[in-house]
Amino acid sequence: EAELAYLRGDFQQVMRCYRRTEGNEAMRLRASPVAVAAAISMGDYSAYTEIDAYARGFLKEGGIVSAVAELALAVAAVSCVAPGMAPERLKAGDFSALPFSAKPYAHYLRAMYFSCIGRPESILAVAETALSFCVSQEGILPHDIYLRLMCAVGCHRMKREDEARQWLLTAMRIALPHGFITPFAEFVPALGGLMEQCLKQEFPDRYNAVLEQWKRTWKNWIDFHNRFTKEHITLILSLRQYHIAVLVAQRVPYAKIAKQQNISVGRLKNIMLEIYETLFISSRDELAKYVL
Repeated sequence: EAELAYLRGDFQQVMRCYRRTEGNEAMRLRASPVAVAAAISMGDYSAYTEIDAYARGFLKEGGIVSAVAELALAVAAVSCVAPGMAPERLKAGDFSALPFSAKPYAHYLRAMYFSCIGRPESILAVAETALSFCVSQEGILPHDIYLRLMCAVGCHRMKREDEARQWLLTAMRIALPHGFITPFAEFVPALGGLMEQCLKQEFPDRYNAVLEQWKRTWKNWIDFHNRFTKEHITLILSLRQYHIAVLVAQRVPYAKIAKQQNISVGRLKNIMLEIYETLFISSRDELAKYVL
């Protein structure tokens, strides 16, 4: 019920479903990933931290319990473009402890992780492989939509636009007749103008709903990204990047930093561009808010 509500953009209903699982630890843990996504979509940091703390309480359990708990942590990390926060199990692609029913979604999150770190070939490889062995025989499951969207993203990043379009249209034909607009709202930025083109072409009646939801929720995802990168700055940036960022934020001249780091000023500027892109910022003043 919570997953259906999430796909249709009813995030309040997702949270009501999550609240109803109180007292049933297995069901609450299973509902935590979608509840995390709903809390972030609403910009509800209090609800997010509550769910996050609940999931983290199971990490020492080991086996299937901790593996499922990590899915909730992974959702926040990869959806908010904070790959340094992703669980090691996700980075390594070790899903052996998960039940088979949870593995397709885990593969989707791994594809998202590769999207965060800029590896389009890996995005496509993971998503296509997962689709090859976990296509739903009856009905629709969320991964049927999300894995196809990841294939579209991988192709788009590799400039294979015709393939990206086909993957996106296939996902739309599966989802949009049922009012499942959320996956497409989430991927508007990742696909550039392709999302708008395909909506106008095949589902003009869903165009406004998807774009309006994106406008409502995207600022919340960015806000969480900024929170995560500020609170986990040494996870998001490498130690070397962090040290350089501190010096730049303190307005140490580039020439002096470059000499200290034994690199050229040009290389230093490239490193700073990487840091700014990672943190979704564009100036020293913004950088200072994170590292000083």
